[in-house]
Amino acid sequence: MYTFVKILSSAAIIGIVTEIARRFPTYGGIIAALPLVSILSIIWLTVQSEPSEHIQRFTVGVMVGLPATMCMLFVIYVAMKSSLHLVFAIGLGILSWAVFLGIQKAIANVFHLSM
Repeated sequence: MYTFVKILSSAAIIGIVTEIARRFPTYGGIIAALPLVSILSIIWLTVQSEPSEHIQRFTVGVMVGLPATMCMLFVIYVAMKSSLHLVFAIGLGILSWAVFLGIQKAIANVFHLSM
């Protein structure tokens, strides 16, 4: 039952944000930048009685992924501004995200940090 409620509520939020973005692109972008997925995930993990340590590790994972996500969005923006096709722009963005995470992990390994 939780799975159905999670899917339904998540789909509703995506639909609402998309409609706002269609009418007001800047506000839609600001709302989309809110950590809605992270907040929903924390709520669902709590509702499902996950231990606090598990939720803390999840939030660290989100923070680790944030710089790579910002890089991906920047690459998509530049690619679209350069009139590249949407699919190609998204592909470049995902590739930049993966490369950034790889570099981030390599740097963490050099300094013996766990990610």
